[in-house]
Amino acid sequence: MSARATRSQVVRSTRNRPLSADPGLIKAKRELSSSPGLDTVPIKEPLPKRQRVKKDPESSVKRQHAALTLREKKAKLHAESLADEPFPTFPRPSAQDSHLAHSILCSLHGKRVRPAEVVASKDRAGCGDSPSVLDALVRTILSQNTSDANSTRAKLSMDRVYGGSDEWDKIAAGGKEKLQEAIKCGGLSVVKSKVILNILDQVKGKYGAYSLDHLHKAETDDAMQELLSFDGVGPKTASCVLLFSLGREDFAVDTHVHRITGLLGWRPKTANREQTYHHLNKRIPDEEKYGLHILLVTHGKRCDECKAGGRYMGKCELRKAFKEGAMDGQLEKVKEEVKPEVKEELAG
Repeated sequence: MSARATRSQVVRSTRNRPLSADPGLIKAKRELSSSPGLDTVPIKEPLPKRQRVKKDPESSVKRQHAALTLREKKAKLHAESLADEPFPTFPRPSAQDSHLAHSILCSLHGKRVRPAEVVASKDRAGCGDSPSVLDALVRTILSQNTSDANSTRAKLSMDRVYGGSDEWDKIAAGGKEKLQEAIKCGGLSVVKSKVILNILDQVKGKYGAYSLDHLHKAETDDAMQELLSFDGVGPKTASCVLLFSLGREDFAVDTHVHRITGLLGWRPKTANREQTYHHLNKRIPDEEKYGLHILLVTHGKRCDECKAGGRYMGKCELRKAFKEGAMDGQLEKVKEEVKPEVKEELAG
């Protein structure tokens, strides 16, 4: 290129020159490639889309297995409790404690005796008092975690909807939503409707009919194990059926019994209801169980000091008798003050 070449000619000549022929450009390219840039920054790959989990065709089998495992656990726990006391070093209540408490409660609320024949009430739900074991079980489930008034409303509503208290075929065929609506007025209808229908399904599947009356002839422990095998049935519910429907000497522990026996010092403070049931069922004499259970429930509803949230004012005869050092001489005193026998049972 001559020295007289114009500037535009130089620019055109540079543009047309191959990059490999320009040492300066080659050096710049090398420096650029060796320096960190966008191409050296790791790029995060997009997260995979959340895949929809396919339903396991064996899920129903797994649920059945889980339920079976739960039933096995209940049965095992009950068997172990029969063999060993949950609190073997806890000495109370003694037989004398039980007799004293029973006598005091009789003086306050009237004596309770077991009826010669169990008759299902038509105007209240009750808590297991029906000659039909299945009916007794359903009544007890309706009474769980609610008041007598609520459980009775649920039972009467259920009878109206299905046309009777033992229309099990209609109840089973009607499905969960219908039953749930029928017992909604009693509270916890979602749970209770599911438990009742599951029991009906288990009973029909196992025995071919809606009946558990064979338990009248079963040994007490066998009947308890059978009742505990149903989903949603624990020791309290099973014990109520034993006590009121099957006529067995069993000491059911509901919320009132659990609370008051704690106030009396008959159980460790940390004992739950199931532990309390096994503890008291071993220590309370059979002849005291029926009346004492009903009277503790009655007292727990009526006594201002022994109700849930009640404050000790020193007026409750039962609590005063079991204060430390107050038991001596109490038994002979209360024997003279026992009220007349009360035939109507208010165990619910």
